[in-house]
Amino acid sequence: MYIGIDIGGTTTKYGIVRKDGTIFEKGKIQTAHEKSEFLQNLFGVISDLQQRAGTIEGIGISAPGIIQKDGTLTTAGSIKSLYGTNLREELEKHVQLPVVIENDANAAAIAEKWIGHARDFEHYICLVLGTGIGGGIIINNQVYRGGHGMAGEFGWMLMDQLPDSGNVESVSLNQRAAIVGGLCYQYLLATAHLEQNKAIHDAIDIFKLEEQGDEIAAHVIQRFFQDLSVGLLNLISSFDPEAILIGGAISENEGFMARLQQTLAELKSRHESIAFLQQQKVAPVITAKLKNDAGMIGAVYQVIKYIEQKKVSS
Repeated sequence: MYIGIDIGGTTTKYGIVRKDGTIFEKGKIQTAHEKSEFLQNLFGVISDLQQRAGTIEGIGISAPGIIQKDGTLTTAGSIKSLYGTNLREELEKHVQLPVVIENDANAAAIAEKWIGHARDFEHYICLVLGTGIGGGIIINNQVYRGGHGMAGEFGWMLMDQLPDSGNVESVSLNQRAAIVGGLCYQYLLATAHLEQNKAIHDAIDIFKLEEQGDEIAAHVIQRFFQDLSVGLLNLISSFDPEAILIGGAISENEGFMARLQQTLAELKSRHESIAFLQQQKVAPVITAKLKNDAGMIGAVYQVIKYIEQKKVSS
């Protein structure tokens, strides 16, 4: 058995995973953003899983941000206190088990190749929608990490209407088309002038408001799907993948994926070059098979391979 942990900006998911990638049991906790509390919570989760599962061979962790081979988090998404932390060292000191840390989108892409919808692909992208937007790029069946480990930070891409001054990331894909940092954030901005406005941290609540006739929610949602579709078209044009897989909790919502497909199809039809090539072959956008479990499963795959390599070299 192995422990898989998927750290998100809002929620940390965890589970006991078998060697074939199936999950024995799983749970989740709220992600603490203060370093000491975050580590104590993680130690507690691991200790509890060890007691219930008995023998644990290793721990695979997927986390947001730029992650170096030694387990150092150059960045960690919205969890600023972990920037510069060697999470692998912190954990191995405490649990004395092999630990591998992998970028969350890379882990999702790896899991989809292992037991998911990417088994027949050699060149594909996995896009994880959550607090921010992460991307895993697979070229010739290998994870493309870039020159500094930051390949796939698609959420950093800029959209349009740059501000005259200040942080241009205000128009990034993260702040326009992520779920929490994008959709929820844009709704907050759009309602800031209202006396009774309140912060919404769950996209489902915004969709419910749209159903109730809230015009602001309807406008924000329409723009959200358009911005996300523009980002997808840019990735299709830049990488020519065999497919783009969408992961993250929101991907489990069939209504969400149907609306994304509708918006994307409309934009494709209005893009002359892509519309022409559509008759030949343009990458489809599909739901990741493993959905919200992909990061956890992909991280476990990485620790399994790490342990096997150590046995061969020893």
